[in-house]
Amino acid sequence: MDIHPKILSSIRKLDHWIDGNGWPGWDPYDIKGKRWVIKLASKSNQSLLFKYLRETAYEKFYCFPQSSRRLLHIKPDINPKAMGLFASGYLDLYKLTGEKDFLIKSEYCITWLLENAVYHKGGMGWGYPFDWQSTEFIPRGTPNGIVTTMAGKAILEYFEFTGDEKYLKICTDICQFLLSLPTDTINNKLLCFSYTPLFINHVHNLNLFIAEYLLRIGKLINKPEWEELAIMAVNYTISAQNNDGSFDYNGPPEKPMHFIDHYHTGFVLRNLHSIWGLTHKDYVFTALQRCYNHYMQNFFHDEVIPKVKPDQLYRIDIHSCSESILCLSELSEVFPESLIKAGKVLDWTISNLQDPAGYFYYGYLRSRLTGIVFKSKIPYMRWGQAWMLKAICKYLEMTKQNHPISFNDR
Repeated sequence: MDIHPKILSSIRKLDHWIDGNGWPGWDPYDIKGKRWVIKLASKSNQSLLFKYLRETAYEKFYCFPQSSRRLLHIKPDINPKAMGLFASGYLDLYKLTGEKDFLIKSEYCITWLLENAVYHKGGMGWGYPFDWQSTEFIPRGTPNGIVTTMAGKAILEYFEFTGDEKYLKICTDICQFLLSLPTDTINNKLLCFSYTPLFINHVHNLNLFIAEYLLRIGKLINKPEWEELAIMAVNYTISAQNNDGSFDYNGPPEKPMHFIDHYHTGFVLRNLHSIWGLTHKDYVFTALQRCYNHYMQNFFHDEVIPKVKPDQLYRIDIHSCSESILCLSELSEVFPESLIKAGKVLDWTISNLQDPAGYFYYGYLRSRLTGIVFKSKIPYMRWGQAWMLKAICKYLEMTKQNHPISFNDR
């Protein structure tokens, strides 16, 4: 498959923008981490006045995202999840092009992660640089399974690239943190890992991220007990698959949220794909195929625009777009037709959501108060730039010819 010059130009412009901006950036959740915003969003505040104030505040955040953050003195910050994605993406770019500058950037991100890790119960993890509200309050920096596996995958890739055993040791330390997370053992065949050390919850994409990582490292260092726990976690999530092939965000015994969205579905698909590759278990592939069929049939408007939910187009979110490109590219190993759609989504995203300066916008949003659709142009670092870098790299990897890519040939 020929690589369109537009894609090479896009990633070069994004790289130039990152060079000029540096690693810190804003995040959709930094403003939501403010204590008064958390209180405003509290379920206990359900009066008409609070609902109006909440919608008005959110409208300000979405319509004027950069001025809102300046008004509230929210400074751009470095996000460990973004650094994991950048480390992985720039390593991919080095492999694709042979340009040493990309390797230097990847190594910087790896070093930053190691210098900013959180140590917990003999293990190593990372968290978000802001407070956030889940079912309970989670302070900034609290290590969690999502950020940790994202950083851990980058470090694993760096070990595979260098062969340096110290990075494999770091991967085992990461597993020690993941194993320290609270679990809910449903029975002797099913268990679910929790998001943070603070409380038990049941989140399918998180559960699979942890299972995939434990399975991969367990195979590398011959830890069958880790593999066994991982399979129990996989079985838990598959056991909760909906009849139409989709997965709710959360699982039993929690009350169903009936929240099925684009990027979390992509996370589940990519993890199922990887887990099937590691285990070759037929029932894992069956679950993957059912979810893939539902995804392809329900998550695209006009066959190319990523919808945030099966029944909801807006917001057309850069995170949905990047996850779609990444997921479809990865799954093309078993569903070849998905690579064609990945290319179409990427082309649409570049045409509609990339600024001439090189960064990607948050997306198209619909006003909660007026119903008007508008474009939010804030350059979220973790939510947009890091994911898009990784997504474009994966697409390039799956489409490149048998020779290095040159950005000068565009």
